Formats: sequence, structure tokens, C-alpha cells
Amino acid sequence: MLAKRIIPCLDVKDGMTVKGVNFVDLRLAGDPVELGQAYSEQGADELVYLDITASHEGRRTFTDVVSRVAAQVNIPFTVGGGIGELADVERLLGAGADKVSINSAAMRQPSLIDEIATYFGSQVCVVAIDARLDADGTWRCYTHGGRTATTRSLYEWAHEAQERGAGELLFTSMNHDGTRQGFANDALSHLSATLSIPVIASGGAGTMDHFRDAFTLGHADAALAASVFHFGDISIPALKAYLRQNGIPIRQQNDTHHDKQQHHATTDQQQ
Repeated sequence: MLAKRIIPCLDVKDGMTVKGVNFVDLRLAGDPVELGQAYSEQGADELVYLDITASHEGRRTFTDVVSRVAAQVNIPFTVGGGIGELADVERLLGAGADKVSINSAAMRQPSLIDEIATYFGSQVCVVAIDARLDADGTWRCYTHGGRTATTRSLYEWAHEAQERGAGELLFTSMNHDGTRQGFANDALSHLSATLSIPVIASGGAGTMDHFRDAFTLGHADAALAASVFHFGDISIPALKAYLRQNGIPIRQQNDTHHDKQQHHATTDQQQ
């Protein structure tokens, strides 16, 4: 079994890290560069940075954040928010990001997935899906930070994203986001069983048991969380030790640093 990954997520607004509940009620969580550096030192496997407002001015601010993160953090990190064309991807990779995450733009223009995979490689393209479980039992996809409902369902859109060349899928359950009641393990299990690309679990982490369940019940390849890490409820070293005690293969810190070096070597060869 491949080693599972622990990924802190940092939502960035106006150059600062924030966190909300069910995508609203934001509160400050700290400097994104300092937090990223701390997570790297604690043994996080990767980081995800999301520009959650992605206004034109915000994108310039965010590019600066990405550059500062790349200078200080020695583990792979993904960036997302406001990416609408290949030039945006090139700008963020040029600033030092390892991967990009696309959500609303991919839904609006699915061919963007194909283009990123073709020009930069599938390993660069993470397709993020925000979905809510409706009363009729359908997981419906949302865009624009969870504000706009679409006609697409989670499973059919996830399959299309894979077919178009996505290297990973980042699934956030809007029902679970920020509630600390656990991940959407049934949906995760279905995604993991029907897709061949890695699935990252997001939305709902509150205890170490929830991470264990995401891996054992949801069969996720990685688990992402924000507030439990930002506000000190769970430490990454303690979480990794707990998961190992429960028989879940977890990466060693040195492996993570090696992965970043390998990623850059692969990307350089492709470019």
C-alpha cells in the first residue's frame, strides 16, 4: 500500500490565512508563509494554498505569497484560486508552486484540464471539486467558493476530470467543511473505487480518528485539513504517530523532502 499523505490547507485572503465554517464566517489564522514553514518542519507531506477571493488585485498579492512560500518551504505545495488559463498556471509554477488546483474554471471550461495536462503534465493538475449532498441523495457540484450550484454531479464530473488528464482529485464535502464531524467517507470510498488517480479527502476533520477513517473507510490517498492544524487542536507529529500505530502507512519527513526534489526534476525535464 502506498504511503498516505497529510496535507494542511491554507485559505489565503488579502495575504493572510483565514478559516471558516461551511465556507463562511472567516477568521484569521496567521501568516501563510510562517504557517507553511512550521508545517514543513513538523512533517507535513504537502501544502495547499487557496486564494479564496482571487480578485485581480488578489492574484498579484497571491503570486507574491507563492514566491515567499517557495523560498521558505521545502515540501511540495499546490496553489489554486483564480486560475483561468495556461498563463495563470505558468505564472504560479514560475513563482515556485509544484502543482495547481482548478475548480470553477475547469467546470466552466473543461478543456483547461486537457491543456494543463498536455503542456505541464498531469502531475501538475489537481482538479478540486466542492460538492454538497442534496436531500435527494445526489452529490451536486458547486463553483465560486461554494456559492454557485451547477447541474453536474460529483461522480460523473470526477470521472470526466480524470479522463481529461487530471493527476489528482481534491474532494471537499460542503456538508462537512469546518464542522469537525468527520470526512464524507462513503463518497470518498466511491470515488476511490471508481477512479485510478489519487483522491484527497477534504472537509470535516476534527479528531485523529477522522483521519484514520478517511484512510480506512474512505480509502483516500491523502487527507487535507485546515482549522485543526491552524489552531493547534492536532499536531502533525502526533497525528502521524497515531496513524502508524493504527497500521496506516505514513510518509517519513525525509521522504517528503525527496519528493519535492524529484518533482522539480520531473517538471524541468517536461518543460
